[in-house]
Formats: sequence, structure tokens, C-alpha cells
Amino acid sequence: MTSSTFALILIGVLLNAGAQLLLKAGVAPLGALTVGWANLLPTTLQVLGQWPILAGLTCYVVSVGVWIVGLSRVDVSLAYPMLSLGYVVNALAAWWLFGEALGPARWAGMLLILAGVLVMSRS
Repeated sequence: MTSSTFALILIGVLLNAGAQLLLKAGVAPLGALTVGWANLLPTTLQVLGQWPILAGLTCYVVSVGVWIVGLSRVDVSLAYPMLSLGYVVNALAAWWLFGEALGPARWAGMLLILAGVLVMSRS
């Protein structure tokens, strides 16, 4: 994989991870959502009224475009495992931004993911 292709894949992963963080930031002030037929439209409008939600959805759209370009240059069997880097990015960012816990099991999981991505990228 060339460095420019790796950069595209990494940008796609980071945009996807950023989208998740923005969605969490957008829904946090709303509290736990209860969705049913009676409140589906008002809840949807309330969620879509949050700028971080709209920014997160925009990140998803851009990440798909970047991902498509990356996939045109590398096997999907190599690119797809790279998405798991998003788990590591999100766990660390959620710990830093939202104060989410990172216990020993999560650290171990992140290390396993990083090792797996390293093995996959070397094949």
C-alpha cells in the first residue's frame, strides 16, 4: 500500500471516528431518547436540530467518498480491517472528551486491535 493510499484510508477512518464523536456530542444534551410512533417526528427534528449531529452526518458522507477512492486503490480485504483503528481512536477520544472509562480490558482490546491491524497491513 502506498503512503497516499494509506493516507486516504486513514482519513476515511478518522472521519468516521469523528462522525461518531460528533453524534455523541450532539445527542448528549438530549439525554436518553425514547422513540415510538407517537414521538418519532418530534424526536427526529430535535435530534437533527443539533449542529454536532449535522456535522457528524456530514463527516460520514465525506468519509464514504474518501473511502471509495481508497478502495479503488487497494484490496478491500486489506482496507476493511483498517476501520478497526476507529475503535481505538474513539475509545481514546471518548475518554479524553467525555470522560468515559478506559479499564484494563479496553486497553487490552485496543492493543489487540493495533496488533491485528499491523499484522494485516504487513500481509
